[in-house]
Amino acid sequence: MISDRLRRGVWRDRDFRALWGAVVVSTYGTLVRGPALLFTAIFLLDASPADIGALRIAEVLPGFLVGLVAGAWVDRLRRRPIMIGADLARALILLTIPIASLLGRVSLVHLLAVMALVSLCSVFFDVAYQSYLPSLVRSDELVSANSALTGAISVVEALAFSTGGWLVQLFSAPMAILIDAVSFAGSAIFVGRMSTAEQSPAAETAPELSIFREALSGLAASWREPVLRALVIAGGAQHLAYGLIGTVYLLYLNQEVGFDPGALGMIFAVGGISALLGAVAAARLTSGAGMVMIASLLLAALGEAFVPLATTVSLASVVLLVMQQVVGDFALTIFEINQLSLRQAIVPAQMLGRINATVRVAEFGALLAGTALAGVLGEALGLRATLWLAAGCSLLGAAALVASPIRGIGRIPAAPAGVTP
Repeated sequence: MISDRLRRGVWRDRDFRALWGAVVVSTYGTLVRGPALLFTAIFLLDASPADIGALRIAEVLPGFLVGLVAGAWVDRLRRRPIMIGADLARALILLTIPIASLLGRVSLVHLLAVMALVSLCSVFFDVAYQSYLPSLVRSDELVSANSALTGAISVVEALAFSTGGWLVQLFSAPMAILIDAVSFAGSAIFVGRMSTAEQSPAAETAPELSIFREALSGLAASWREPVLRALVIAGGAQHLAYGLIGTVYLLYLNQEVGFDPGALGMIFAVGGISALLGAVAAARLTSGAGMVMIASLLLAALGEAFVPLATTVSLASVVLLVMQQVVGDFALTIFEINQLSLRQAIVPAQMLGRINATVRVAEFGALLAGTALAGVLGEALGLRATLWLAAGCSLLGAAALVASPIRGIGRIPAAPAGVTP
């Protein structure tokens, strides 16, 4: 159960409840959209594996290429209008798919463009809402606020995965995308109800740098400040592990070990519950934030190591895979909540967008690198060895935190200051 402090704290704020509703609604639609777009390509266009790979790249690449510039724009403008604009743009872009389907005009180029444009809008929305949150709650409530958001996202993830396939089956893939478009419109309504006054950063100081130099200043500040640098390295190492695991996980468990997709699906469902418990635990772990993050990455590495230990279809292997979901998802949720809250607490509001975008770009880059490396390493070393290397990446992330001032951080925001453009 979520603590009394959490209920009394962030939940008393009307605008935070509106932001929570916007994130929950849009997350559900986003998680339904991913499979629905792929099924649209498969059912209507008879898509090949290369086509599916291109759609996945179109989803990730815009965040990597445009993330830094998005952060600079978020710091120049008010965050709430950016969120509303991103929501409405995503809704309108997605509407083109069910319309094209009714007209019999769906094409792969159209789907690639939709995937890329929606992903681009999502970058602006995510950076803006993460940068707007500190203006809604006190610094000592950031962990509680992020825990509430992450816990809800975990529940929505389980709900979307369990209902998304049925929506596609009952209403067709393009009509499931229509539901996603409606969800973004609903998110815009939630954000529009927020009333917290937000001063335009442009009203304080006219930007003297070009948008590109301003974006690079966020990158430089993230690397110059020891706490932020450690967070970027640790997050990058963990996303490198995501890329390695995500590429070979199913191949290893299905082709080498022999698990059926149905059994694996039931095991995956444990992850959503574990992530929810991690969000609740993060709200209660209010001291020793630095050591909590280090311990979380160590536990994540332990959870990832359970996967290559499963070598046969047996009860022991099922236990190992369930433990990976329980330990890994629980620990990584705690890490993500604490690292985001720490970043929001120590970075000045006028450059939080650029810092958030820098972290996001580093994570996207590491994810792309891990995905590319997995194919090479899987062929050269084998799938099982690649999974072991992924666990090692999480250990490297923990080592980066140990070697930084983060290990001595107690309560957020009791952290080093001095983050400047």
